[in-house]
This record gives sequence, C-alpha cells and structure tokens, in this order.
Amino acid sequence: MFTYEVKGVRVRYADTDQMGYVYYGNYARYYEIGRVEALRSLDFHYKAMEDEGVMMPVYENHSRYIRPARYDDLLSIRVSLQELPGVRVTFHYEIRNQDDVLLNTGETKLVFQRRDNGRLCAAPGPLLEKLRPYFEGK
Repeated sequence: MFTYEVKGVRVRYADTDQMGYVYYGNYARYYEIGRVEALRSLDFHYKAMEDEGVMMPVYENHSRYIRPARYDDLLSIRVSLQELPGVRVTFHYEIRNQDDVLLNTGETKLVFQRRDNGRLCAAPGPLLEKLRPYFEGK
C-alpha cells in the first residue's frame, strides 16, 4: 500500500461558509491537493502525464463529513492507494486538523483517458514502476 501525508494546508476564510465551517464542496479540492502531492512525492507529475497525452478525470467522488474543519485550522491530508492502478485508480483520504482530530474521510476514483481519442487506457508505465515497490510481497 502506498501512503503519503500532506501537512500544513491552512483553511482560508474563502473556504468557509456562513457558519465558519469549510464548505463541503471544498473537500474535493483538498483531495486534489493530496493526490497531486502524493504523486509528486514519487517524482511523478500530472503535467508530464498530460503532456504525454493521458488525462486523469474524476469518475467518482465520495465524502464522509465527521466533524467540521474551521477557518484557520491547519489540515493534514493523508492519501493512500490500496491497490495498483489499472484503467482506474482509487485514492483514499483522511483529513485531520492540527489536534489530529479526524474530520473527513473520502475516496475518489479516476480513470486514465487518452487525450487524442477520449478512450480509456491503462495506467502509464512510469507511474506503475514508481508504485510497484509499495505493493510487492502482497
């Protein structure tokens, strides 16, 4: 299993609703921050993949709101992959505040799609090479 944690994501005033809670739609943005940085930690970059003609659109997004994140909280976003990607990849998330209180869990499924014809394709070889060591011996 591959796991990565992004620390120090500050809740901005613009992220909150009238109650001072993070607006529910912003959790998708936090998920994106987590997965992009998790892949970057492997020295794998979305932009390079897109330049090679492969896109990664979100296919499904699920969230569970346990406690509200609030203005000025300092969040950590833990991202994990529990299996190697194929045509689809599933990212799992846990978002905690500065007191290590679990606020949100989520999951996004993304697909690999060729830019030129819109068809689904297998995960890029370079991504699989970087992830494979985390799954060996399973």
